[in-house]
Amino acid sequence: MDALSLARWQFAVTCTYHFFFVPLTLGLSVLVAIMQTRYVRTGDEIHKRMAQFWGKLFLINFAMGVVTGIVMEFQFGMNWSEYSRFVGDIFGAPLAIEALLAFFLESTFLGIWIFGWDRLPKKLHLASIWLVAIGSNLSALWILIANSFMQEPVGYTLRETVINGVTVQRAEMTDFLALITNPNIWVQFPHVLFAGITTAAFFVMGISGWHLLRRSHVDFFRRSFDTAIVFAVIGTLGVTIVGHNQAQHMIRSQPMKMAAAEALWESENPASFSLFTFGNEPERRDVFAIRIPGLLSLLAFNRFDGEVKGVKDLQAEYERQYGPGNYVPPVAVTYWSFRFMVAAGMLMIVLALYGLYLATTGRLEKKPLYLKLLPLAITLPYIGNTGGWFMAEIGRQPWIVFGLMRTEDAVSPSVSAASVLLSLVLFTLVYGVLMAIDIYLLRRYAKEGPAAVTEPAAAVTAY
Repeated sequence: MDALSLARWQFAVTCTYHFFFVPLTLGLSVLVAIMQTRYVRTGDEIHKRMAQFWGKLFLINFAMGVVTGIVMEFQFGMNWSEYSRFVGDIFGAPLAIEALLAFFLESTFLGIWIFGWDRLPKKLHLASIWLVAIGSNLSALWILIANSFMQEPVGYTLRETVINGVTVQRAEMTDFLALITNPNIWVQFPHVLFAGITTAAFFVMGISGWHLLRRSHVDFFRRSFDTAIVFAVIGTLGVTIVGHNQAQHMIRSQPMKMAAAEALWESENPASFSLFTFGNEPERRDVFAIRIPGLLSLLAFNRFDGEVKGVKDLQAEYERQYGPGNYVPPVAVTYWSFRFMVAAGMLMIVLALYGLYLATTGRLEKKPLYLKLLPLAITLPYIGNTGGWFMAEIGRQPWIVFGLMRTEDAVSPSVSAASVLLSLVLFTLVYGVLMAIDIYLLRRYAKEGPAAVTEPAAAVTAY
């Protein structure tokens, strides 16, 4: 493979690894803060132990997220120097703010929270974990502001500059307010926020279900489950509602992505929704398909009529607008990523609503099959998160910045394929080891339960 293909694989690997940790950090920080708030308000020691126990698992996940996230930023300058040159004036601003404001906020107060148990006043110590939760989610916001520019460029102008005697274009920021109020961020950030809430909820539910099935620490994990199940209902329904709004926005801003996600080759009015499609991608036609007439129009426009443009018409339209080239993303990957995301989401809604019913009627412990399913259900938000991220990024291809710069033009011209291959292999191996360590630590302390938390600083010293 050439340097471009290897660089794309490397960023895909590191991004996928990193995004395994991010949603759990976003949601679990808030859950831990809520548990500690209950302790401060009621003085109930079990809520203190809950905050310490789930906080310890949060710390393990947070540490791995930081390690994997740092590498991603270096790749912009190493493998994607042309991208950095073209859009660095814009892309660098939200990333710098994220590091200087959000990341330093969460990391500083995380240290205070770890070592402040029984040393700081309760309310001041409580404020530290809330600042960690706020900082974590602000960090996600600024990163998504940067990503939203890639999805829907706003607040910029193109200027020509001379580099080594060659005239090239650069995107320069002209409106910072437009950048941070990008229409895409108002659908993307809530979607990620609710996904984080859902991930944390199913993480807590899965571990709680495992212990309840074995009748260990029943009161502790029943209270943990009761807190998490409310989060699960809020998160799953929130993801669904915001995801619907995001899809409607996508129809307007990136119609090709939606066409690929639905394997919609021809424009339709009303447009049908694909339940299952097996297509011939090179020839851009269906081989076998089961479709529901009019449903895609309903989802896109809230009515059973309305044209959704197909791949072929959009390809012709983009050729007129941007010049010759292939503007169709990998349809099979986009299509199935979308379906894995939706399928995982539907299963989580069912499990969350049924779990809420069991919890409120006192029947939870009488349903061992449901409790057995919960540890397995921990994987569902990870499947949904990864599928959604694949769709968002792969479905944007061939653009790295939609409508402005193609991915093939963004790679570093002076980095050899051998160099990228070496770093790809090394990163994949190292990340594989880190993932194994993360799963081992989470599994070990999750199985030990609250008995593992015996000292105020156990949340950090235990590992």
